[in-house]
Amino acid sequence: MSALQRDPDRGFPFPAEQRSIAREIYGETKDLPLICMHGHVEPEVFADDIPFADPAQLLIVPDHYVFRMLASQGIEPARLGVPRLDGGPVETDSRKIWRTFCENWKLFRGTPSRYWLEHELVEVFGVDLAPSAETADTIYDQIAECVADPEFRPRALLDRFNIEVISTTDSATSDLRHHAKLAADGLGRRVFPTFRPDAVAYLDRPTWRADIEDLAKLTAIDTTTYDGFLGALRSRRAAFVAAGARATDHGHLLADTTPMEVSAARELYGRVLGGAEPSQAEVDAFAANMLYQMAEMSCEDGLVMQIHPGVLRNHNTAIWETYGADKGYDIPIQTEFTHALRPMLDRFGTDPRFRVILFTVDETVYSRELAPMAGTYPSVRLGAPWWFLDSPEGMRRFREFATETAGFYNTSGFVDDTRAFASIPARHDLFRRVDAGYLARLVLEHRLRLDEAVETAIDFTYNLPKESYPRPS
Repeated sequence: MSALQRDPDRGFPFPAEQRSIAREIYGETKDLPLICMHGHVEPEVFADDIPFADPAQLLIVPDHYVFRMLASQGIEPARLGVPRLDGGPVETDSRKIWRTFCENWKLFRGTPSRYWLEHELVEVFGVDLAPSAETADTIYDQIAECVADPEFRPRALLDRFNIEVISTTDSATSDLRHHAKLAADGLGRRVFPTFRPDAVAYLDRPTWRADIEDLAKLTAIDTTTYDGFLGALRSRRAAFVAAGARATDHGHLLADTTPMEVSAARELYGRVLGGAEPSQAEVDAFAANMLYQMAEMSCEDGLVMQIHPGVLRNHNTAIWETYGADKGYDIPIQTEFTHALRPMLDRFGTDPRFRVILFTVDETVYSRELAPMAGTYPSVRLGAPWWFLDSPEGMRRFREFATETAGFYNTSGFVDDTRAFASIPARHDLFRRVDAGYLARLVLEHRLRLDEAVETAIDFTYNLPKESYPRPS
């Protein structure tokens, strides 16, 4: 049986002198609180504070980073317990799911998932055996014993993981009842929602008309007209602000922010609500218009805008129809920002009330488009590498591509963007280590003094995320 160990120099650069300085910088950030301003842990996890079911349900079933790799080797999601939309049969034996994962541990070699999983196993659960067919049951039993302990409940883990604040992501039609319970329990300033209106911004979503009806019920505003629709969204945003929200979140396919003529938007909205099927051009135009409208509303209510376009969702239709969204089949596309964001930035980019954080999974635009925008528009900050890029090399490339034009202080600090609660500390730890290594190189190149590098590392880790996501005034 192989031992599972975590080298203290993991994630640091190889050259000895650079590694030594990286250790010193990391030593100043490793124990700082975690500021988790963008994530997808469901709010009921914290509101209900119920124990995690078992190792498979905690680490495998909800984490598409994990099961997409297994699926790429022909292991169907059903074998890993991923629920079907039709309630059809899937594997329900969590120990068997766990064995399948352990038997295929080698598939994760070289991936950031391997880094996070090792961190979780060692640091969170005290596991010292590498996953394998032989060790699967032993590891399962050890983790199961941990999750049965009251000290491993979600609220207790907020303290154990040193999470100062954490944001959930909630649809425009969320009634926010879980956040109301958290507020009543004194956790409203620690766990708060983020407003995500994508479902009502895309006219071709299967649930679009039902969501429009839900908006009307939640707000008591007539949403049968476009103007009423915008009024209902303003009302929902106000409810989110009251619940502690600091940001909105927009996962559009394209970054286009071109506004529609009001008369055209009214006509299109009414026609589709009445049952007409929109063309793809109309769908795209309305979505672009909604990004512009959301920017205008952010100037009104102070919510920070997060835009992360460029991912073709649900690439495999059969998987989407069987298991639903967010099952590992979302694939990046080439993304254009300069022309796409110009309407929004031309109108709001220098408005002191406006703040937008831009994310991408298309690395080719860091130095060419995004860093120049963040380096000139006071409203723009460049978001951290996320999703397919939240990896050691992705993080290093981000700093190398973006810093010379955007600088350090036009970036947002780290966001962990995960549904896997137990992996949050691992993701932040990796970011801190990679940044320490990058800053150490600048020290050796005499581009920064060591004290400046330490101060910058602390800002990356703690101050910038808080400054980038202020509470609406």
